[in-house]
Amino acid sequence: MEYIDNMPLMDLMRSEKMTFVQLIIPAESAHRAITYLGQLGLLQFRDLNAEKSPFQRTFVNQVKRCVEMARKLRYFKDQIHKAGLFLPPLPASQPDTDLEEIEIRLAEHEHELIEMNANSEKLRQSYNELLEFKMVLQKASGFLVSSSSHTTDREIELDENVYSNDNHGDTASLLEQEMRSEMSNQSGVRFISGIICKSKVLQFERMLFRATRGNMLFNQAVADDEILDPSSNEMVEKIVFVVFFSGEQARTKILKICEAFSANCYPVPEDTTKRRQITQEVLSRLSELETTLDAGLRHRDKALTSIGYHLTKWINMVKTQKAVYDTLNMLNFDVTKKCLVGEGWCPIFAKTKIQEALQRATFDSSSQVGIIFHVMDAVESPPTYFRTNRFTNAFQEIVDAYGVAKYQEANPAVYTIVTFPFLFAVMFGDWGHGICLLLGALVLIARESKLSSQKLGSFMEMVFGGRYVLLLMSIFSIYCGLIYNEFFSVPFHIFGDSAYRCRDATCSDAQTVGLIKYKDPYPFGVDPSWRGSRSELPFLNSLKMKMSILLGVAQMNLGIILSYFNARFFSSSIDIKYQFIPQIIFLNSLFGYLSLLIIVKWCTGSQADLYHVMIYMFLSPFEALGENRLFWGQSVLQVILLLLALIAVPWMLFPKPFILKRLHMERFQGRTYGILGTSEMGIDDQPDSARERAEEFNFSEVFVHQMIHSIEFVLGAVSNTASYLRLWALSLAHSELSTVFYEKVLLLAWGYENIIIRLVGLAVFAFATAFILLMMETLSAFLHALRLHWVEFQNKFYHGDGYKFMPFSFALLADDDD
Repeated sequence: MEYIDNMPLMDLMRSEKMTFVQLIIPAESAHRAITYLGQLGLLQFRDLNAEKSPFQRTFVNQVKRCVEMARKLRYFKDQIHKAGLFLPPLPASQPDTDLEEIEIRLAEHEHELIEMNANSEKLRQSYNELLEFKMVLQKASGFLVSSSSHTTDREIELDENVYSNDNHGDTASLLEQEMRSEMSNQSGVRFISGIICKSKVLQFERMLFRATRGNMLFNQAVADDEILDPSSNEMVEKIVFVVFFSGEQARTKILKICEAFSANCYPVPEDTTKRRQITQEVLSRLSELETTLDAGLRHRDKALTSIGYHLTKWINMVKTQKAVYDTLNMLNFDVTKKCLVGEGWCPIFAKTKIQEALQRATFDSSSQVGIIFHVMDAVESPPTYFRTNRFTNAFQEIVDAYGVAKYQEANPAVYTIVTFPFLFAVMFGDWGHGICLLLGALVLIARESKLSSQKLGSFMEMVFGGRYVLLLMSIFSIYCGLIYNEFFSVPFHIFGDSAYRCRDATCSDAQTVGLIKYKDPYPFGVDPSWRGSRSELPFLNSLKMKMSILLGVAQMNLGIILSYFNARFFSSSIDIKYQFIPQIIFLNSLFGYLSLLIIVKWCTGSQADLYHVMIYMFLSPFEALGENRLFWGQSVLQVILLLLALIAVPWMLFPKPFILKRLHMERFQGRTYGILGTSEMGIDDQPDSARERAEEFNFSEVFVHQMIHSIEFVLGAVSNTASYLRLWALSLAHSELSTVFYEKVLLLAWGYENIIIRLVGLAVFAFATAFILLMMETLSAFLHALRLHWVEFQNKFYHGDGYKFMPFSFALLADDDD
């Protein structure tokens, strides 16, 4: 045991040792000190003003200023993207700028940009109106000419058929009323011309028809050019219309409907000469506006480019300053002493670095009073901090997704680095598919520096984050694939000739007697002759099922052994005596014994039925095993192991709660005597008195918790062992799917002489391999391996009820819009 205690600690096995510290910072050096600590990123501050609202804190005005500057920077960024410009890369060195100077420059730039946008919008609106006016003039001229010729042609017919009817005046059409203009005092036919969006034209025409009761003539034509919509910055297709009507009341209705449908109306003179003159004027003004708009856009792009050159630096600076003031708001401000008091957690190894940063802040701020840094005792549990690199970080994230380790608890990530990709490979074993995964992982690792600086999608970001997990998964898959001797489900004689041969012409024939061994076993992995034989599935099922049980029992034993190291580390002898020992006895009395039988059967080649042995171990423990006996003394060993398993259950259940109660009572009595001898205060007045702690201990709650834990372990030992059979099931499914795609798709297509059928078969095989076997099966095996680690392995020792160390660090600032 001394040898184990003296072994050097692994970096990932236990979380970093933390210490609770207090900082007393003079007001003049507070900002610089927090900035340096943010650059260091090794101190997690505790909020000492949690009872105050954000608006009651000391530096609320500075935070508001930073929020306002962040809003302006977001506005600039949106304008740059809207203009189609790109942010230049951050220069290697830029002169430092004061926050107040940035605030002034941002206000000037925002005012200038808003003014330019307003002028540009006005010019764009005028340009759009002139462009619409030009199109209305062009299209309406055709309507007016056709209308006048149509009137002349219809005049005689109207005189003969309509004018003789005196009562027809109320219901006469617009054209009829126009032809009767000489016989009545009514005004002639009028028209309104304009332009409207194409999506609204049908509803617009229907509304006009209903409002005028059909007393109108609606002509339309598609505009030659699309109009830029300033609000959406998209090109909109529009329709030019001309509405002929009669009467002032109809005119009022039509104008209101045009206003409701956002249709722009433009006056078009009936005189052709005037129309030409107005058209020339409109074209001239359009040309001038185009020149003005181009000049304005160039000036605006130039201003945005100038802003974009500094934008990244300004965003980072404003973000860091806001984080500094948010952290300062977590400190307690002492008005009388003009200092700020802060508390927080830091790793012990970082104490020297933090003190150096605080001394540098005092020197740079020319403060005559130094910053006080001292260690304090803390009641709450420290945060958990593991120093990881880009290789181990993904495995640590897999464990943290289940729950963050308690402070100084054994970290499962150390073993997950090996066991997770290995269990995945047991289910995914195919060295052809493993090579495909390996190539994908190597591409991600080779482009690591480039991809890490890009913004990836959610799926691609997840795959890139787990590139090293994917690398190990692919390597282990190649290894297990070589053991299974499967390359896209095809076996190869990689390590020599087969040790078996057939009596008949083919081993896959239904009349085949079987394989005959004629030399030493195949040196590595499954013999390729098993492929296609009559006994292939029984042999592989037996092999993979027994192998799954062996791997499962081994990993569960590892979990229980880690619970021993946890108990030893936290000096909990009760957990060792009344939890670790009965658990290891119970698990190995049943399933450790099963694993022993599997190994003995493999080594001896016995035909014993292990199902019969395990079932009758409980039903008839004293009955002779007969032909199922694997070794001498097996019957006696079974009885001993069964008795040990029965003893282990009450051993787990009863002693621990009663021992905890006795220890608590002894501690309670000792504290009571101490209080009576040293203090005149009553027990109720003591904040940590024995009475208060006595009320905290609830024996029934402790006993129920221990009973649940014991029952969970006993039942879990059975269910967890059975759960590891998923290794066999998924391995079989993956192998059979590969075989189906190879034989029923590729080989079937290759049996035809037609090149098109062969290409189609090859394409279907490639698609099935890529999307089903390499994507869906990879995801399935990954999730099942995750389940085995979270439930079957980690529940033996891992509590996962800690909280992560979240230091104040500029490097960890999220890229958000706050």
